[in-house]
Amino acid sequence: MAYVNTTRTEQNGILERLLALKEAAAAKLQQRRIYSQTISELMALSDRELDDLGIARFAIRDVAHEAAYGK
Repeated sequence: MAYVNTTRTEQNGILERLLALKEAAAAKLQQRRIYSQTISELMALSDRELDDLGIARFAIRDVAHEAAYGK
């Protein structure tokens, strides 16, 4: 008795690849917006307000990076 196995691989067409690229770019843009907005909002705070939050002024970029991109 003979057996025939066929394996079908899914090939992404150019449209699917372009859509994936567009979605990846949109996600990166959203992360960058969160980063920029976080920096703007934290820079607008006084030193006392930052101290109340436990954030040093020199650490604002690190906090913004973590907020946008994770650890």
